[in-house]
Amino acid sequence: MSTSAAPSRNRIAVASFIGTAIEFYDFYIYGTAAALVFGKLFFPKFSPTAGTLLALVTFAVGFVARPLGAILFGHFGDRLGRKRMLITSLLVMGLSTVAIGLVPSFATIGVAAPILLAVLRFLQGIGLGGEWGGAVLLATEYAPPGKRGLYSAFPQLGPAVGFILGNALYLLLNAGMSAESFELWGWRIPFLASAVLLGVGYYIRMKIAETPVFQAALEAQEQVRIPFVDLLRNQLGVLVLATLSFILAFTMFYTVTVFSLSYGTATLHVSNTTMLVLAIIASAVMGAATLWFAVLSDRLGRKKLCIAAAVAAAVWAFPLFWLLQTRNPLLMGVGMVVGLVCFALLYGPMGAYFPELFRVRYRYSGSSFAYSAAGIIGGGVSPLIATEVLKRTGSTTGISWYLIGVAALCLVCLLFLKETRDADFTDGLGATPVER
Repeated sequence: MSTSAAPSRNRIAVASFIGTAIEFYDFYIYGTAAALVFGKLFFPKFSPTAGTLLALVTFAVGFVARPLGAILFGHFGDRLGRKRMLITSLLVMGLSTVAIGLVPSFATIGVAAPILLAVLRFLQGIGLGGEWGGAVLLATEYAPPGKRGLYSAFPQLGPAVGFILGNALYLLLNAGMSAESFELWGWRIPFLASAVLLGVGYYIRMKIAETPVFQAALEAQEQVRIPFVDLLRNQLGVLVLATLSFILAFTMFYTVTVFSLSYGTATLHVSNTTMLVLAIIASAVMGAATLWFAVLSDRLGRKKLCIAAAVAAAVWAFPLFWLLQTRNPLLMGVGMVVGLVCFALLYGPMGAYFPELFRVRYRYSGSSFAYSAAGIIGGGVSPLIATEVLKRTGSTTGISWYLIGVAALCLVCLLFLKETRDADFTDGLGATPVER
């Protein structure tokens, strides 16, 4: 691909960002609804705590599906190209999200309701399993030398924006309607609104070209028949270390957002509105911090910042809950903001770090699988563990120790991974980067 044919930085930024923003919006509104209303609507025969726990189980289903989506989309993404899979993942995620907004409650169709919910949540996970890896490859494989951290920040901002959009909409709904109306039909609006966002994302993704790095690999016939098998044969150790190191990011994020939302409203009896506002503020700071740390990793390196994140998360494991338990909105906000900054310190550099760790011919598969498999424990299991520990002990002490353990695991794995900031990202194929 010639330099003249390369799209501008702005187009790459929008195309890589819009998909992750939309898809994480879809994913997060499920987590919010699971914490607030799904227990009552889909598991009414259980106690409030048990109902919330079961709702979080369906939330975890999406994380179990992510690695399957990563393998599926990674396979075709490494063989056919990044663009096609990015469009397909967007459609799978968006359509299943809209369908969740149409699922009747348990009172209407009985046990079929939670079953349908779980199936659609599974499809959400399949779609997101292919989204993140493709989006960061779209950004980093177009990036000029020395700026992969900057370009990777585009899709990395998606989670913050998606989370803010989803929670802001729930906040408006909570303020504009009664609790009865919200539980009856108001919670469905964010899911149905995803149809509009899906149309926008589809249009933008259709306008982008294939990445120059993959195009060079295509011309050099670098693809392999089964990329995931080739990945396991050649870089199994890197895949395992990358996966285990990223569990901490998911654990921090979903502890501060999904679990804290449930803990704050159900246990501490803080209003939904207060918790949603605090989550939005913390996410906005997280977005800015993600951008800053991603850019900083171009100068200081990916590994150093990720190690700092592991240490910071361990230090903050106890203060996070001490501040939440004050029930003082300002102090609770500080706890959540710092918690998500710890997440950003790891998440920002990871957008470039993961793709740099893997060869071009199975980079989509490696990046997507490591990211998605980490989500099973960090995002799917961690909120369940936190809820169960709180239920059994009535204390958050065990949760804090769990966070410290995950941070220690992350730190050990990072020590065995190499620094990749100056690595040859094109595998010597001579790809042309994006116009600046």
